[in-house]
Amino acid sequence: MTGERDLRTLLHGMRPELNPGRYVYTTLPGGAAPTGVTPVVTVAEQEGLTLVVPEAQALEEGLAYHFAAAWITLRVHSALDAVGLTAAVSLALTDAGISCNVVAGHHHDHLFVPYARAADAIRALEALAAESA
Repeated sequence: MTGERDLRTLLHGMRPELNPGRYVYTTLPGGAAPTGVTPVVTVAEQEGLTLVVPEAQALEEGLAYHFAAAWITLRVHSALDAVGLTAAVSLALTDAGISCNVVAGHHHDHLFVPYARAADAIRALEALAAESA
């Protein structure tokens, strides 16, 4: 199935969904996650392997971590070459004073926002969707 490219359609239909739990960023010098960790995001960088994992797993494995985040999934199926979705979402969250780390999956975009601001982020995104109707 081909993803949506029209920005207005993407924004109106994004249906932000808050995933349960707290997620944290950790970096490992090696190239593999420990067996007790199931990352939701993996990024290989020169400095090491960055993982976004459930906080409970990081604690269980004794991993040092930073940035306790809430994970929001935009339920619209966006095309990987769609233009403007990340910019519009980032601007709405910027206007609300909320930092955001964006990860694009094949079907959806995923936002990691400060855990304490999750409800504010959802409200800002829902308002953006309503304005885009």
